[in-house]
Amino acid sequence: MSAGAVISHAWDLYKAHWRHLITISVIVYALVALFTLLLIVLLGDLGAFIAAFVTLAGVYWLQGALVIAIDDIRDGSADLSVRETLERVRPRLNTLSIAALLITVALIVSAFIIFIGFILFIIPGLLLFAGFLFLLVRWLLVVPVIMLERRGVIAALDRSSELVKGHGWSVLGVIALTVVILIGVGIAISVALSPLNNDIQTPIANLVSSTLTAPFVALAWTLTYFALRDLKEPEPVPALAA
Repeated sequence: MSAGAVISHAWDLYKAHWRHLITISVIVYALVALFTLLLIVLLGDLGAFIAAFVTLAGVYWLQGALVIAIDDIRDGSADLSVRETLERVRPRLNTLSIAALLITVALIVSAFIIFIGFILFIIPGLLLFAGFLFLLVRWLLVVPVIMLERRGVIAALDRSSELVKGHGWSVLGVIALTVVILIGVGIAISVALSPLNNDIQTPIANLVSSTLTAPFVALAWTLTYFALRDLKEPEPVPALAA
């Protein structure tokens, strides 16, 4: 699997279907924002605490919706409406939420341990950072597996690791190229909005950047899932008629 080919394919699909994908992003972000605002208004500090988790889970909900949309547009046309796409995510919301919590906690704990390692000595820090990247690479395909194979969280983690095994460097290349693109888009949007007041510029830039780039990230990582699945489990070639 070539990281460059995955990114190129992702860009081609993004150009062809950006309106459909961005519409999904806008709707999901709006629903999550309204829900979190309602929690804060009704429950105060407790609502704010719950809202933080909802915001985190919302990232996975959006990725789940985009995975369904990407699976739909792979044939060149969007057959599912936005409403139909979101309806297919609803049965998997709990699984996506649990995955969001477990993976985020695991990565935060890993990052903290890495920080301690660098304080103590540089070599342990580097080794721990390599372990962090290992987890990130191995778990990259969790959302596509949850949505397309309808597996539970633990089974999805195992399945993601199974698909990535033997192709870790290529998957890391996809992650690296995606991050570079995200940084470039973020800088471009910040420059475009630089005339605004700083207090207004930052949240608007973050919102616009997230809305525009979330579909591309989902495309890159979902196409990685399909590429690895096809490599590991190629469809059998039909036997020729006698």
